[in-house]
Amino acid sequence: MIIGYIEDLRKVVGKQPLILVGTAVAILNERGELLLQKRNNGTWGVPGGFMELGESTEEAGRREVLEETGLEIGKLELVGVFSGKQHFVQLPNGDEFYPVTIAYVTKEITGGLLKADGIETIEVKFFNVRQLPDGLNPLIKNIIKQFIS
Repeated sequence: MIIGYIEDLRKVVGKQPLILVGTAVAILNERGELLLQKRNNGTWGVPGGFMELGESTEEAGRREVLEETGLEIGKLELVGVFSGKQHFVQLPNGDEFYPVTIAYVTKEITGGLLKADGIETIEVKFFNVRQLPDGLNPLIKNIIKQFIS
């Protein structure tokens, strides 16, 4: 998590919109099921988050997956880059940002134990890609469509 970096930026720019780069990682198990995480705001999505300074997008993706789900993953395949005004986010505190999300997919679970971190993630579960849960993060829906196509 880059709270320190974003907080430092906010001290300079205030509430002005930022462009923030992050990753999203679709993890498929041996049955082709998609791992989703339920965030503490009640929405479901794929693991991911913002990059830290000096980190590659692949490193950020692996770090976020480990932190949020307890899983270690291998090879990442690029799905696409998602950006634009349709992804604009305004947080409850008034902060605004436009994410640039680099999306990956992997079928390589190399270690770890599946568990929610209890901070950002309150539940983690594999779902059939044709039977995804209600409450799917609207910003992630388009990305998931690309993952499963």
